[in-house]
Amino acid sequence: MPDILLLQRRRAIVRESDLHLGDTGSACSGATKFKYFGGDFNQAGAEFAGSVIPGQLGTHYTWPKTSSIDYFLDLGMNTFRIPFSMERLVPPAQGLAGTMDATYLAALKNIATYITGKGAHAIIDPHNYGRYNGAIITDTAAFGKWCKNIASEFKSDYNIIFDTNNEYHDMDQELVFNLNQACINGIRAAGATSQLILVEGNSWTGAWSWVSSGNAASMIDLEDPNDNIAFEMHQYLDGDSSGTSQNCVSSTIGAERLTATTNWLKHNGKKGFLGEMGAGSNDACIAAVYGALCHMQQAGGVWIGALWWAAGPWWGNYFQSIEPPDGASISRILPEALMPFV
Repeated sequence: MPDILLLQRRRAIVRESDLHLGDTGSACSGATKFKYFGGDFNQAGAEFAGSVIPGQLGTHYTWPKTSSIDYFLDLGMNTFRIPFSMERLVPPAQGLAGTMDATYLAALKNIATYITGKGAHAIIDPHNYGRYNGAIITDTAAFGKWCKNIASEFKSDYNIIFDTNNEYHDMDQELVFNLNQACINGIRAAGATSQLILVEGNSWTGAWSWVSSGNAASMIDLEDPNDNIAFEMHQYLDGDSSGTSQNCVSSTIGAERLTATTNWLKHNGKKGFLGEMGAGSNDACIAAVYGALCHMQQAGGVWIGALWWAAGPWWGNYFQSIEPPDGASISRILPEALMPFV
């Protein structure tokens, strides 16, 4: 999109946000703004067709569009998560700790440095669910080496954020802890000592189940010599928190599902990061998203960031797409539920 159109769209959205603020209630009082926030948060695409390895660029997977990133930078957003495939970065024939594919690595670095070069933050997100080559990762030493290898490529870029892995699930709780700790250790050993590390929990790292799933009890003992980690959680607002339905449980479900975790963060002096959030573009969901973000910003700074799922050029008519110019979440979610918190 040409720059002039971007600017015009920005002004239109900001005006629309002001007009619709009353739809979600009064302004969020006593709020602490997020350090990391954006509407184009999860730039999905490079992890698509994960069962087809290595796959063909443009057929099985794609990379984010810089025009999409520019669109949200122009709105004042500052954080973008880049999901990618571990198997495409390190082919299974190499083994988990093996040599990275130069072409895929270059493409990952290209989009990440485009973002950070604009002064924004890029989250490096291995979108693998605690699996590699079809199996649960159990070799913590190899996983730590994998994390060290990729961190070595970004150690001098202070606007990079490292995500240990996306949505561990159906795994031994101690193994999830050990994988996270090995990754923290590997990243710091690479010389990436200033960057934020996001650690994810078991049970799809759900915010609503963080305490009840056992994540709260087990993950609390993770150690970082640089004391710069945050607990990344995900939260959808439909009946089973899966993000597969456009219907939200209620207009207040967002804040309700985050309350137990917010209390845990406060009580233990920890930082939280909502790495994925999504809902339908209807009145109840918009109120629920607004309420969730307001709840987070009123929690005294324990929540440092929040990201919408998802942007990316291949979503088509997906109900949570926020890909400009006409993703389903652009017309209402963006101005009514997200822009008030920028």
